Amino acid sequence: MMTLEEHKSREARSKKLILIFAMISMVMMFAGLTSAYVVSKSRRDWLKDFELPSAFFYSTAAIILCSVFFILAKNAIKNDNKSRTTLFLVLTLVASIVFVVFQFSGFESLFQNHLYPTGNSGSVTISFLYILVLAHLAHLSGGLLALLIILYKQLKGKYNAQNYLGIELGAMYWHFLDLLWVYLFLFLYFFK
Repeated sequence: MMTLEEHKSREARSKKLILIFAMISMVMMFAGLTSAYVVSKSRRDWLKDFELPSAFFYSTAAIILCSVFFILAKNAIKNDNKSRTTLFLVLTLVASIVFVVFQFSGFESLFQNHLYPTGNSGSVTISFLYILVLAHLAHLSGGLLALLIILYKQLKGKYNAQNYLGIELGAMYWHFLDLLWVYLFLFLYFFK
C-alpha cells in the first residue's frame, strides 16, 4: 500500500517528467528552425549587414529577470514566506510583460526600417527572425498562462513550504524559456 507522501512524490516526478519531455520537443523544433536558418544563410538575397533592433537586447534582460524573480519566489515559498512569494510572482509577471512589449517594439523597429518578412520588399532573413521570435512568444504565452494560474493559486493560499509543486514546475518552464531566448538571441546576434 502506497502512503499519501509516496503518492505525492510519484505524482511530482511524473509531472516533472512530462514537462521535461515537452521542453525536449521544443528544443528539437528550435534546433530545426536554427538549422534551416544556417542553411538559408548561403542564399544570395540574405541580409549580411542586418543588425538586431535594440529592443531585443532589452527584452533579453527582462526575461533573465523573470528567471531571477521565479528563483526568489521559489525560495520564499520554501521558507513559507507567502507575501514575498506573491511579490516575486507578481514581479515575474511584470518582467514577462515587459519582455513581450520589447519583442513587439523590436518588430516595430523592423517595420520602421522597411524590413518586412513578406511582400515585394520582404527578406528571407527577416522571415526567419519573425518565425523564431513568434515561435518563442507562442511558447511564452503558455508560460504566461501558467504563471497567472500559479499566481491565482498563490493568492488563494494553495502553496506553502510543504506544497509548492506548481511554483516549482512554473520555475522550470520559465528557466527553459529564458535559456531558449538567450540561445536564440545569441544565435541571431552572432550568426549573421
